[in-house]
Amino acid sequence: MHARFAPRVHRFVYRIFMFALDLDELETLHRRLRLFSLNRPNLFSFREADFLPIHKPPHNAHSPKPIENRESKIGNLKSRVLGHLAAHGTELPADTRVLLVTLPRVLGYLFNPVSFYFCLDRDNRPLAALAEVTNTFKEVKPFVLGPGTRNAGGSELARDSTTFRLRVPKNFYVSPFSDVDVAFDFTLRAPGGRLSIQIDDYVGAERTLTSTLTGRQQPLTDARLAWFCGKYPFVTLQIIGLIHWNALRLWLKNVPWFPKAARAADQRDLYRPHRSIRPSAAQAKCHLLDDTFPAPESLSPAPKA
Repeated sequence: MHARFAPRVHRFVYRIFMFALDLDELETLHRRLRLFSLNRPNLFSFREADFLPIHKPPHNAHSPKPIENRESKIGNLKSRVLGHLAAHGTELPADTRVLLVTLPRVLGYLFNPVSFYFCLDRDNRPLAALAEVTNTFKEVKPFVLGPGTRNAGGSELARDSTTFRLRVPKNFYVSPFSDVDVAFDFTLRAPGGRLSIQIDDYVGAERTLTSTLTGRQQPLTDARLAWFCGKYPFVTLQIIGLIHWNALRLWLKNVPWFPKAARAADQRDLYRPHRSIRPSAAQAKCHLLDDTFPAPESLSPAPKA
């Protein structure tokens, strides 16, 4: 469900299905299921290369020196998840269970607005989480919810040991109808028999948008996959189609539009940057020359808060 509260009211609900995959069981699923394959084509397929592309430094990194990710160039997806968390201050043991809630490729096509990684200990207690957001430009930005975000946000959540809560400026272009400095407010509950996820948008203290994802657990079998193929045909194409259809409806409601290239410098810490925010070769050369000679004090820009 998506519900926009400002500057115009707009709401829509649709049904989908998602996979909840233990990353240690991918090979087993590949061998057991006929309609699902790992790293090769099938009706439903999962390619580790589609996720967490941290083999290069993030674009427009917030810190002057990007954090070195020791696992960014090696290993499978689970290694990249644990390595990315370690690079951001959360060291987890190698036997940590990583549960990924995501969409698969359907007949080779994939669009995943957001994927969620839940890191669990041997007793299935949640340790950390990761939300990997992808926009329609195929740019990717992961948001880390470490141990310090578990049960944060009030006494009601403090009684729920499976909830992660984080509010953070997104600095990422997700929708042309939301500016890049809107804050994401994540409420992620580690899935058990049911899934319950909520992401709110805040402009200052005002909540302008809420998105929720709820559902109940079903067994991952060939029979279930065949049923879902008929019930949710071409689900990834359906999602990208609904995104553009509702964008048209928002445009017809005169909701303000924010061009992607207008605030390129404020789109930070993302991967696979689109050409609209990548500097041209000439701009990069000029930037290098400008950095070679320090500006006079009287012309130095004021430090940002």
